[in-house]
Amino acid sequence: MTDTTKFPWGPAAATGIGSLPGEDAREAARIVTGTLESLPFLPELPARGPGADMIGRTTGLLTELYAHVEPSGWRISDRPGRDTRRARAWLREDLDAVEEFTQGFEGPLKVSAVGPWTLSAALERRNGEAMLGDTGARRDLAASLTEGLGGHLDDVRRRVPGARVVLQLDEPSLPAVLAGRVPTASGYRAHRAVDPAVAEEALREVVAAFGDTPVVVHCCAPGVPFGLLRRAGATGVSFDFSLLTERDDEAVGEAAEGGTALFAGVVPGRGAHAEELSDPAGTVGGVRSLWRRLGLSPALLPEVVTVTPACGLAGASPGYARAALTHCVRAATSLADNPE
Repeated sequence: MTDTTKFPWGPAAATGIGSLPGEDAREAARIVTGTLESLPFLPELPARGPGADMIGRTTGLLTELYAHVEPSGWRISDRPGRDTRRARAWLREDLDAVEEFTQGFEGPLKVSAVGPWTLSAALERRNGEAMLGDTGARRDLAASLTEGLGGHLDDVRRRVPGARVVLQLDEPSLPAVLAGRVPTASGYRAHRAVDPAVAEEALREVVAAFGDTPVVVHCCAPGVPFGLLRRAGATGVSFDFSLLTERDDEAVGEAAEGGTALFAGVVPGRGAHAEELSDPAGTVGGVRSLWRRLGLSPALLPEVVTVTPACGLAGASPGYARAALTHCVRAATSLADNPE
């Protein structure tokens, strides 16, 4: 049986992905810390505008690299400007709010940032092309991100001394990077596919830089490369459960038996109503079916699987977002109570 003592969030856990609706950092922190006892997270509120979005927020963490907003997206700058200052200000506001609501807190606390491959696919060089297309630029970006994240995690630990920080790297573009589906600036062609070994090594270097800090890689796109992420050293993989196909079965089974945590996105992030979240056992029924199909031990299920929304909740109503997180907790409890 898998040794799950390395998972600080423990069995029957639930958490969110990162984004929430609205612009009130204190309200978001209150909801997250009051709902998710096993694994609260630092919320993102992209409705506030550029710099609060996942790409902008992460560019604000970079060391000796800066970015500003162009009509086409975020682009590298020579010096920190208004957009960088705004991104850093939004993050300080979020950290202040979480610090306020975690006085005396002891336990795991998840923080997230965009991973090196998705960031390189989204962040433009000065010529308007993605950094993905330049090997040297990718390398510099990954190094800057790693150093900046180290400072960010240290800040979180100072603010919440009792926290065991968990880092989530958001990599929704990774399957497209591996398949050569990231378009160039013109839109008429795509960047060359990145060799899986190159992608794995870059992720491994980032993950290894944080020592014993658990790193969960989130990918809410089809074709999650479970094996690659496991080999890169990820403690866990977070994914949209509805996008799994039978071709993923073997990889999921190997991950579960190999000691990788599975963050299963089973609660819709949008397009549903709060009143539809009334059957916690039914929400995780597909997970149980997969477990039986793979012949995995039922006792392993609540130890390995953490219940999450399918993706971020920024596009949901505030009421639905609260209900969805509460439902994740109930669904996770259902896995523990009825693993068969």
